[in-house]
Amino acid sequence: MDDLAQVFAEEPFFSGFSDAQLRRLAGLARPEVYQNGRYLIRQNGSADRFMLITTGHVVLKAFVPQRGMVPLETLGPGDPLGWSWLAPPYKWHYDGRALERTEVIAFEAEGLRQAMEQDHELGYRLQKRMIEVIAHRLQAARLQSLDLYGNPAGDLP
Repeated sequence: MDDLAQVFAEEPFFSGFSDAQLRRLAGLARPEVYQNGRYLIRQNGSADRFMLITTGHVVLKAFVPQRGMVPLETLGPGDPLGWSWLAPPYKWHYDGRALERTEVIAFEAEGLRQAMEQDHELGYRLQKRMIEVIAHRLQAARLQSLDLYGNPAGDLP
């Protein structure tokens, strides 16, 4: 197994994936580094990749009318970033900005979608994991909206 596939084997996100699936994913992956303050993703930008954070932290923010950009969640090592690559129109729903030097493993979205079409077991495993990510992000957004709209003074938490 190559180096990236071995890294994936140790990540909880990839638990249950076969060695062959991990090698296939490694062929679609590349390491990327983002300095403090740099955007990894921008709301309405092209969702052309999926990322797994290996070091550092990323804050997810969304635009809320009359409030501006509101923080939704902070992600750290081991957290996946990005699910918008799964469904058209392939546009990010949030901003994601590095809070410090952050390293990720980035997967090219088109290659992932093709791999999922060709290997349905791989597709099932990725879809299952991504549904967990989507559910978690929706819950975080729901809780943030309760804080925003339940606070008549308009102060952000």
